[in-house]
Amino acid sequence: MNVPKIVQNDPWLSPFSSIITKRMSNYCETYDRLLKNQSSLLDFANGHLFYGCFCNGDTTTLRERLPNATEVYLIGDFNNWQATPEYKLKNIGGGNWEITLPASVFGHLSLYRLKVCWKGGNGERIPAWARRVVQNEKTAIFSAQVWAPLQPHQWQVTDQLPNAEPFIYEAHIGMAGEKMGVSTFAEFRQNVLPRIQKLGYNVVQLMAIHEHPYYGSFGYHVSSFFAPSSRFGTPEELKALVDDCHSRGIRVVMDLVHSHAVKNINEGLGLYDGTRYQFFHEGERGEHPAWDSFCFNYANDNVLHFLLSNIKYWLTEFHFDGFRFDGVTSMIYYNHGLGNNYTSYEQYFDGTQDDDAITYLKLANKLIKEVNPNAISIAEEMSGYPGLAAPIADGGLGFDFRLAMGVPDMWIKILKEQTDDSWDLGHIYHELTSKRDDERVISYAESHDQALVGDKTIAFWLMDKEMYFNMMVDSQNLQIDRGMALHKMIRLLTASTAGGGYLNFMGNEFGHPEWIDFPREGNNWSYQYARRQWSLVDRKDLKYQYLNEFDLAMVHLLRQYNVLGIFPFYAQQVNQQNKVMAFTRGDLLFVFNFNSTESFTNYGVPVIPGKYKILMDTDEQRFGGFGRIDHNMLYMTAAGGESKTANLNLYLPSRTAIILQRQAIPSVYQRLTKKK
Repeated sequence: MNVPKIVQNDPWLSPFSSIITKRMSNYCETYDRLLKNQSSLLDFANGHLFYGCFCNGDTTTLRERLPNATEVYLIGDFNNWQATPEYKLKNIGGGNWEITLPASVFGHLSLYRLKVCWKGGNGERIPAWARRVVQNEKTAIFSAQVWAPLQPHQWQVTDQLPNAEPFIYEAHIGMAGEKMGVSTFAEFRQNVLPRIQKLGYNVVQLMAIHEHPYYGSFGYHVSSFFAPSSRFGTPEELKALVDDCHSRGIRVVMDLVHSHAVKNINEGLGLYDGTRYQFFHEGERGEHPAWDSFCFNYANDNVLHFLLSNIKYWLTEFHFDGFRFDGVTSMIYYNHGLGNNYTSYEQYFDGTQDDDAITYLKLANKLIKEVNPNAISIAEEMSGYPGLAAPIADGGLGFDFRLAMGVPDMWIKILKEQTDDSWDLGHIYHELTSKRDDERVISYAESHDQALVGDKTIAFWLMDKEMYFNMMVDSQNLQIDRGMALHKMIRLLTASTAGGGYLNFMGNEFGHPEWIDFPREGNNWSYQYARRQWSLVDRKDLKYQYLNEFDLAMVHLLRQYNVLGIFPFYAQQVNQQNKVMAFTRGDLLFVFNFNSTESFTNYGVPVIPGKYKILMDTDEQRFGGFGRIDHNMLYMTAAGGESKTANLNLYLPSRTAIILQRQAIPSVYQRLTKKK
């Protein structure tokens, strides 16, 4: 029996080789079954080209799959929402229903729903394949809307953007503005996108794109999987935003929620044709105990058709450059990962895994690459499932990256529970650099999760209420000084040790204060904390500008030297007593002095012999620091004979990080030639 490559790479997986091989076989068998009547997975995932609403000149055709239905009627603003014989859909076989009407009756902007009848009941439903869904402001009722503009968006950038180590700017369109309300695609494009480009991020990750009934769900309780949220604007405005990103060299990744769906009956897929099993598992297995949502049945070929077509739809129709898959842990374990700490390999192979979900994720990743070889797929997965971001052929699930979810949890835990002098640098370095050799990870100090209501941003943990009173540029405050210094160091340490990519949630680059809290009954439906206060960073009399300037310099430097793509990298020193950490990545040397009180003169760091030049440091005055380091100095190691390492003696101010570059030393021939 051939041993999967992920097992060859990790001998600890050897006892589970047969299970990994069986999961590989399950994938191959499912793949072959789905393609029985298709030439490729690309052809199989074309449901969006058959189902849904299509305007064809003078007529409009609607098709939906409702296998348990006995009768289906089209109702809308064109027939006073009444189920009448002339608007009855025809059963065309295979559980499919169809109607064709004049576009003058049922055309662009028409509002509609389905009246679905089944044995023993009936109900109004929004079509599962609807491409636009809107909410009536007065009644709060959702309806599908025909979307066929006379002037559809004309793409300005049609070429796929090249691969590069991702520096991801995570953003939520609705809370991206400063106003007390929901922001739009157009406003994000005008007001936020230029900031992202200037900072140097090359990927935008957009949250809450799927239509969702409850704004406060952060977009994770999806009702209509093919409809962009109409709260933020029209489909054409979303396309214009993606197109604009591409024109700036920025790829766009979408938060994809295929792990579960909202329970809502009228708005979502629950009991769509009078049954739950068309999309979801029956019984307890079909209900997520923590999220109050329905769980997809990945063993159902029609569900695979729906979800895979959804992936192709967003990639082709809106030109997204990939996905961040939400809730992967919930998908691959029957218990959704609840209550497990995953401290042993047995927990990944003990029979509590949903092999159908694992197969689906492999199919999804294969399809993504078939549509766009440069697309990115990222897994939000907290159990550490082996092979998650390894190639499918090697026994992996095929993701390009996994999120390093333990890193932000570590930072928040440290800030909550420990004083500076008790930080364990060895533990921190291990958490930041620990990853499987065959996988790449996205590291981040904080995402939207860390700032949700009930918690605080890193900046607020560090500086708390002092941010309200002492962020003026002429204000002196020890807590603000400490907070700003550590905020920069935490970001730099997290980014410079990243195993393939780095992520930042919007506003965190300048230390956005407070927390995130969407309008809800508990806060009197306030937008106070569901927005970004850009005026803080734009004001020249406030210190937020310094944290933002540091982020800009950090991202540009790490991208310039391709730091995140350099493997392996080496710890030169982790000194717990002095609170100094140093490591090299390629020709760059990163040195961090986390000591809260002591600065060091002529501090020796073992490095490759040579000359070293400072590229930047966190204490620079342009970053709100004290400017204690002279960048004009060129540091040279002491002569060490034939030794491969020598001490580089540095001045290390307290709470400061320094980036140095080893300079190329001319050979004897080059020096002689230069003299001539």
